[in-house]
Amino acid sequence: MARYQIILAYDGTSFLGSQRQASSRTAQSELEKALRKLGWDGPTVYLAGRTDTGTHASGQVAAFDLDWGHGLENLQDALNSHLPRDIAVKDVKAATDGFHPRFDATSRLYRYRLFCASVRDPLRERYAWRVWPSVADVTPLANIWPGTHDFAAFGTPPRSGGSTVRTVISASWQQQTDEWIFEIQADAFLYRMVRRLVYAQVAVGQARLSAKILVRALDERSDIRQAAQAQIPASLAPACGLTLVKVRYDDLV
Repeated sequence: MARYQIILAYDGTSFLGSQRQASSRTAQSELEKALRKLGWDGPTVYLAGRTDTGTHASGQVAAFDLDWGHGLENLQDALNSHLPRDIAVKDVKAATDGFHPRFDATSRLYRYRLFCASVRDPLRERYAWRVWPSVADVTPLANIWPGTHDFAAFGTPPRSGGSTVRTVISASWQQQTDEWIFEIQADAFLYRMVRRLVYAQVAVGQARLSAKILVRALDERSDIRQAAQAQIPASLAPACGLTLVKVRYDDLV
């Protein structure tokens, strides 16, 4: 019996998120179905992160224990032969005993795509948020997020009463014709944090919200932070534009 680490890519459109749920199709449940066809009888597959309903992944990480004696490449091929078309194993490698893709991770990178258009584009809207009216230059807004801050205005902790402090390592906006791409890397994320950050920045880009409110929402002084928090839109950017791109482990495995 050995522990394996795999990288998963999936189109989240038809998944009710990543984590297994009763009577619902998820990335974890599809992976566990494929593993059972290879003789796996473990209680659960471990995932690096929880993705929302409709959110995609190109770098989700999973780990499991399996008695397999046919090589890593053959394991990848065997899993992919049993997985549906909207999910695939991109890489397989042996992991150290006790490796956990969530607790051993040192950072995660998410990417959000949106485009500005007045007319619906059904093909693009599967993987990006169509925004209209158009947004002004949102590039400078990315400079607000790096550092250790209380992000309570932009998400909720995975566990009730948990800390809302997170450390953002990097953030950036890039424009490609009518498309904007937001990337953010952090040690961890609050529930729905990236989607709320994107929505708030789009609101600034459409002149519906002041950038000063975003800055104040991270202020060290709780009275200023809480006053700004009340002005942050509760709405979320649609899940279709969000992708979990990479999970980093700093060579632990």
